Amino acid sequence: VQLQASGGGLVQAGGSLRLSCAASVRTFNSYSIAWFRRTPGKEREFVAALRWSDSARYYGDSVKDRFTISVDNAKKMVYLQMNGLKPEDTAVYYCATRPTRLLPAYINREDMYTSWGQGTQVTVSS
Repeated sequence: VQLQASGGGLVQAGGSLRLSCAASVRTFNSYSIAWFRRTPGKEREFVAALRWSDSARYYGDSVKDRFTISVDNAKKMVYLQMNGLKPEDTAVYYCATRPTRLLPAYINREDMYTSWGQGTQVTVSS
């Protein structure tokens, strides 16, 4: 699976951005889909995930209630709507997929995902 992330940019604190990820899949049926982010000097951090089989959504504590993950199966697109952005949200954001259903205990682990996009930079100014 090839993933192409886009939509990053520079935004002021409190603003919003929507990241997009185009996937070369026939369908997202049975997939687990996620967004991670990385800041310099830090490990990649789990942001959000969606399990297609039951539409369950999971979020990292730092983005809960501000970010929303969604999928458009017809367009083969994954989205991350980011509201109330903070300077600490500054990072390179990556979309990732796995063609099977992940249990909740594993869905936030980057080593569970088999395909990764190239990343898109999000910079939030204070």
